[in-house]
Amino acid sequence: MATQLQRNGPGGTKSHQLFLLLKDAITSGRMAPGTKLSGELKLAEEHRVSRVTVRRALEALMEEGLIMRKPGVGTLVCERPVGATVMTASVSNLLPNIVKMGESSRVRLLEFGYGYPQDGVRERLRLEEGERTQLSVRVRLAEDKPFSYLTTHVPERIALSYNEEDLGSTPLYSLLERSGVRLDHAAQTISATLATKDVAEALDVAVGSPLISLTRVVYDVDGRGVEHLHALYRPDRYRIEIDLCRAGDADDRYWQPLAPESQ
Repeated sequence: MATQLQRNGPGGTKSHQLFLLLKDAITSGRMAPGTKLSGELKLAEEHRVSRVTVRRALEALMEEGLIMRKPGVGTLVCERPVGATVMTASVSNLLPNIVKMGESSRVRLLEFGYGYPQDGVRERLRLEEGERTQLSVRVRLAEDKPFSYLTTHVPERIALSYNEEDLGSTPLYSLLERSGVRLDHAAQTISATLATKDVAEALDVAVGSPLISLTRVVYDVDGRGVEHLHALYRPDRYRIEIDLCRAGDADDRYWQPLAPESQ
């Protein structure tokens, strides 16, 4: 079915929208390595754009190492896209996985300070009226390529146990446990959003690019909130996995997340 690209949609120009569309098909696996792309003319007809628009989108895909032109064959999806390191997070092993991810990547600290959080953050952290939090904004990188934009609030009473230098070099959960916090459980929601100007610059994507949006609140053994995180991820460099198992009686079977000890 032909796709009519918007003239000036949130993804920017038509060539950028086509680039994002093809890139998503490649990085999601819908277009497997070795797949031959349609010719410029056919792509232009399928998406109702000009050949110049198609050519620009294909050039952008080539710059990212996602496709290659093979003489006498055509344009193919690369076997292993250049710079295609993808960080993976398992929902079933949430906290251990987060610590491991922190150890296998590095962070660039963009903002650090103390202040009064918005009501929504304060309520989810179960803070008393007038309590402050430490606010930090970080970009996490793997192989020097940014994949996440993290905005974190930690209650001041906990955050005073470490400094800006610590946060720039040590995973946050390691710092929390070092300060005596006993992590217990977390609640999180996952959705999607579009990159704003500041986030786009930090993640090296175009304004309006699709991002994974995750909000997580972590609690200690006493049920007190110890961290509120709003994370934005590049979907081509980050994925979330959920392992499921069958449960319930024969007449009422359903899928549920696999317990960590069962993996």
